[in-house]
This record gives sequence, C-alpha cells and structure tokens, in this order.
Amino acid sequence: MPEGTYHRALKAEAEVVDGNLNDLLWDLTLYRHAMQRIVDALWDLDRVPNRSQMHQLFYQLLRSYGFRAHVARNIYDYALALVKATKSNNGSRPVLRRLSARLDYQDARVELDKGIVKVILRDKWYTLKLKHRRDYVEKFRGLRWKEVHVKYENSKLFVSVIFEFKYHPYVPRNIIALDINLKTIVAYNGFGVRRFKTRFADALSKRKRAEELQRKYPKRWRYNKRILNRVRELHRKARSIVVDWSWKLAKQIVLKALRRGHAIALEDLNGLRKRANNVSDVVVWKFTMFAYRKLQHAIMAKALEYGVPVIIVDPKGTSSVCPICGHKLTYIHRLAICERCSFIADRDTVGAMNIWLRALHAHAGACGLPPSAPPVKDETRQRGRKQMRG
Repeated sequence: MPEGTYHRALKAEAEVVDGNLNDLLWDLTLYRHAMQRIVDALWDLDRVPNRSQMHQLFYQLLRSYGFRAHVARNIYDYALALVKATKSNNGSRPVLRRLSARLDYQDARVELDKGIVKVILRDKWYTLKLKHRRDYVEKFRGLRWKEVHVKYENSKLFVSVIFEFKYHPYVPRNIIALDINLKTIVAYNGFGVRRFKTRFADALSKRKRAEELQRKYPKRWRYNKRILNRVRELHRKARSIVVDWSWKLAKQIVLKALRRGHAIALEDLNGLRKRANNVSDVVVWKFTMFAYRKLQHAIMAKALEYGVPVIIVDPKGTSSVCPICGHKLTYIHRLAICERCSFIADRDTVGAMNIWLRALHAHAGACGLPPSAPPVKDETRQRGRKQMRG
C-alpha cells in the first residue's frame, strides 16, 4: 500500500445525555425520507445533474424540512454519489432502510477528552456519550477527525467518528507471505512455514444450514417467524465468527511483523474473483470470498494502524509453478511434485512461497530491501587509501 493519508474509524455505542432520543430519531427519519426522495428523483432522470444543478433542484426542498444549510448540501451530495455509484455498477434503484446520517465539522463537535460527540441536523443539538473503553478512545487522541456517522439499528444508537492519519510504513527487512485458505492460513518468511487454523469452516457450516432451511421451506421461511428467526440467527453467527476471528488473527500477524520489521504480502482478491465461473458450489465460493475479504480488510486496517508495509501480488499461478525452478508442478491430490528439481510440498506451502517470491521481486525493484553496506564512492576510496598510507 502506498504511503499517504488514510482514514480510521472510532466506532462505539452511544447514549443521548443532552436532548431527547425520540427527537433525534425523528430527525434521522426525516433525513432518510428526504434523501430517498432525492435518490428517486435522480434515478428517473436520463442524465445525472451536476452539483450546481443539484443545488437549484433540491436545496429549497431540503430547507423546507428544517435542515440546516450545510446538512442540506451534504444530503444531495451523498444522494448524487449514491446514484452515480449504483448506476455505474448496473445496480437497481437504491432503497434506504437504516436510520443514519453523515455530518462534518460544521454540524458536529468531537470532544474525546470528555468522551462525547455533539451533532445537529435541524434546530437541536444532541450530546451523545460514547459507551466504550477509555483506553480505546485514547488511541485516537491527536488525530484530525473528518466526519461523524450516526446510526440507529436494533434499538441501539451507534456513532462512528472518521479520523485522518498519515501512513508512513518502515523499510522492511523481510516479508511474511500469507496464503489464505478455507481451513488453514500458511505464512512463509523465506526460512520456514507456519500454519494457522481458521474458523471459516465452522462459520460455513452455519451458513449452509441456513441455506438448507431456505431450500426446505422455499416460501414459508419468509413468513414463518420461527423459521425466519432461525435463518437470521444462523447467518448472524456465521458472520460474527468470521469477523471476530479475522480481527484477532490480523492483530496477531501484524504485531508479529512489526516486532521483526517485516512486510506482509497478500493476494489480490480481484484476481481470485475471476475464478467464480469455474466453481461447482456457489455458496461455498461466495462465503469463501466473503471470509477472504474480511480477513484481508482486517490485516490491512491493522497494518495501517501500526505502520506495517503491505504488498499486494497477483495470485495467478501461485500454486501451479515450482518456487525453486519455475517448472509446472504435478499434483497428487494436494501434494505438489516438481519433476525437474524433485521439489515436494503441499499446495498451500507452494502458494505461500510463490507469493513471497513475487512480493520480494516487486518490492526489491521499488524501494529495495536494506543493503548490507552503503555504495562505495570515489571519496571513500581516496580516504581509504590515505588512511592505509598513514
């Protein structure tokens, strides 16, 4: 990942300590309703208007709802971005379901020393108390905040504060390559292999059980409360297992790389998505890609937090060529054999070794691994001769 400015989010449950929760929920409801009206209007247009035209079309409408001038501008800006993104991806008409709002410095105040966030949508300020560990909140002290997101979901109020920070990764001394699979994750650093057992299979079993219930009751599961709750619970557990385990392993890997001064090499998931047409079990494939994305996102987020370098490589052919001589491998089940150099290893180890080699070649050409000695210049040679003569 290139160095530069990135974003981190402080996410916490919150409670209203100054103001009325029902009034805040009403403001969020109006916010959603107004944005949905703008999205519907934009969706029916043949050509998406520019920002100046958006102001002429919707500013007075939003002001009639009682929104502050800056909140009104933010609403039609976000609606315009949502419609553009959805149409570019050939999606269907967006439907806003969650009660949420995005506010910036003109409509929010963040006071981390007191653990509170103040927001305003129309004519009332609300003070929200962050319900999170103090040591976690202190990690964001000194960072410049950019946006505040307020969301009401499952009868709980949540606040996310988006901070900007500078990412300056160190120059690595080595690379840890990760080959991610459904059951194990293989790490290779050029000297040895280490394996981590995943919980993806446990989560997949719950996901497949939910799919079985939906196939068994193709119509009833939507309307039968008992079946619907069971399906939702299985999906929730599967997602929670993946997310929680991914963050725990990501922190373990990143801290290990930080202690040793290593970079982390990962596969480019865009290349893996191209294999979706050749898979037999679509459910397993979609869940595997979901788990891979969550783990990669967690690793990259933790790497940004601790300043650890991350290298993304093309995954094409990482399990099909020999990491020693480059010859095409022959497989017996998951055991790879090279007929040219007699190299033998399992498929996951081969993938991790090839990822390490590709990351090493890519990184050495960019900023380089630290040289063992500085280059010798003419002045150094002359100074050395004088010392020898003396």
